[in-house]
Amino acid sequence: MGSFVSIILLISFSSAKLEEVTITHKVRLTVQVQGYQSRTIEIGLFGDVVPKTAENFRALCTGENGESSSGKKLTFVGTQFHRIIPQFMIQGGGGSESIYGRKFEDENFDLKHEPFCISMANAGPDTNGSQFFITTVKTNWLNGKHVVFGRVTKGKDYVRFIESMGSSSGKPKSNVWIRSCEDITCLLYTSDAADDLLCVDLGGRRIIKKK
Repeated sequence: MGSFVSIILLISFSSAKLEEVTITHKVRLTVQVQGYQSRTIEIGLFGDVVPKTAENFRALCTGENGESSSGKKLTFVGTQFHRIIPQFMIQGGGGSESIYGRKFEDENFDLKHEPFCISMANAGPDTNGSQFFITTVKTNWLNGKHVVFGRVTKGKDYVRFIESMGSSSGKPKSNVWIRSCEDITCLLYTSDAADDLLCVDLGGRRIIKKK
């Protein structure tokens, strides 16, 4: 029975549009393009489908894990969008490591790439670290090779602007970096739901509990 349920869930996730997938956590990146005013991008994470990958991204947003064993800061703050290719994607998160170590395995490929999804950059199978990319077009050829773990929920126009800073080689025309980032999961809940829910901040990690 358990195997049958697992197969049904796999088929369900594989065929689902990303807008239909439950967002379990939400984060906000404040991104600066050199010479322009900084703006924000909000991202919903799919913790039910890829909990390990989503947690890696969330924790790197808050920086709550401090430093890795090799001494690298486990945070996105100050990191660059170092590879930007128009009509493809914007890639960032370099210079750090995953919260699990230098690399970690591909969790699954249940979710498919769509425009404005967020996916793990890698150097081959099971080489996920801290780097990620946001797609700007359909990228079906990446399915089964990169782990999709969230989608942009607000700031798509700013993603497009960042995309315009790119080139065919991937080298940005201007410096683009993450000034700050935070977990805004509490904002997922409506004021009506807030009557029954309590948002608890545990060292940067926001947990939703029943009152």
